[in-house]
Amino acid sequence: MMITTSQKEQFHRDGYLVLRGFVPPGDVETLLARSKALLQDFKLEDHPLTRFTTGDEGGNGHIGDAYFLESGDKIRYFLEEDAVADGQLTRPKNMAVNKIGHALHELDPAFRKVTLENDRMRDLVRSLQFHRDPVALQSMVITKQPQIVGEHNDSINQYTDPPSALGFWIALEKCTASNGALSFLPGSHLTTPITKRFVRLPGGGTGFEPLVSQELAAQVAARSKAASDSYVLETCEPGDLVLIHGSVLHKSERNTSDKTRFAYTFHMIESGATYDGKNWLQPTPTMPFSRILV
Repeated sequence: MMITTSQKEQFHRDGYLVLRGFVPPGDVETLLARSKALLQDFKLEDHPLTRFTTGDEGGNGHIGDAYFLESGDKIRYFLEEDAVADGQLTRPKNMAVNKIGHALHELDPAFRKVTLENDRMRDLVRSLQFHRDPVALQSMVITKQPQIVGEHNDSINQYTDPPSALGFWIALEKCTASNGALSFLPGSHLTTPITKRFVRLPGGGTGFEPLVSQELAAQVAARSKAASDSYVLETCEPGDLVLIHGSVLHKSERNTSDKTRFAYTFHMIESGATYDGKNWLQPTPTMPFSRILV
């Protein structure tokens, strides 16, 4: 068993679990070096200067952009919201990228080894007894440039019926209170309903589809805001793995340092759960979602 009974109980109670030193130092060094090489090597000449945003407005940044929507079976680069002005980068390209995604786990050998060809990862999934036949459906390197912040839960983007999203978040650099360590609202996966989902719109592009009434959504937002002081900051060392329940509220604290905070993350869902065509990310004939237990 990769995790103990008490750790499983903690995960189901809190909605997340930190496993210290899960990824060996050699693999962490390889993933970090590969991430930096990808940043160095990507070409601006054919890049649409697509920015990444988690905002609800849908009109600022990448949301609805073909470069984003067609990235499920590719390795693509998404820029910070303020990294482009007048069609030009405002900073060096390796400091302009917010994340690299979304098929690293399939297309890049270093990331594939850690995600899909890793007995330790398979044993962990079996120990969780969370999914009967889990599949990986997206992967990303998040660079966490200085001054960036965000709050969300993962089931908004990887929505299944019933909800089954599970995040695997691996620190590739030291994550501290000053450079953007994750914070969690323990137990919020049990008390906070998913109020919306991120979907492909029938007329093209993407947007947010409500799952509850406006009144309930406002109540949930108000409760979450009132609980802001109850978030727990989890600092991490390189190689630490954080398991994240798809419905738990979590956020990345603002990076007030001058250092990046590289992390590799992928998501898993139960293949038997309903995953419909509304989700922004869709499998393709040449790249179906990847089985983890083989």
